[in-house]
Amino acid sequence: MRFTPSKLNAFMFFKLPAAYWCGVRVKEITSEHCVVTVKHRWFNQNPFKSMYFAVQAMAAEFTTGALVMYQIKESGANISMLVANNKGSFTKKATGRIAFTCIQGNDIKEAIQKAIDTKEGQTIWVTSIGVNEKGEQVSEMLFEWTVKVRG
Repeated sequence: MRFTPSKLNAFMFFKLPAAYWCGVRVKEITSEHCVVTVKHRWFNQNPFKSMYFAVQAMAAEFTTGALVMYQIKESGANISMLVANNKGSFTKKATGRIAFTCIQGNDIKEAIQKAIDTKEGQTIWVTSIGVNEKGEQVSEMLFEWTVKVRG
């Protein structure tokens, strides 16, 4: 699969339908960064008139996971991936359209290469920042990804 926003959104529809129906959409992906947006609306709200934290987590995680998948494909190796831990900070109510960005594609590439070279599983903490339409940070999510060569 070529990594384009439309192909990743189709992947999300079939493999992560909860994220898709909540409005999570990939807007941009390169080897170095990924941008995913989600708009606050009735379907993904919390009782406090903002976006439910789990919707933010889905969007943030997808920015990091898409980069892990991208770099695994680029490596050509048979590698498994799994989130081992996550942390989140919420600094402002998430209303309107929130854009989550991860810029650690090169760090992920290095972790995958180390897993290939050493034949040992590797872990990497990857960050996704969520900002509103005014450019204000609303959340920061960190995901610890594990990558391991299969077989």
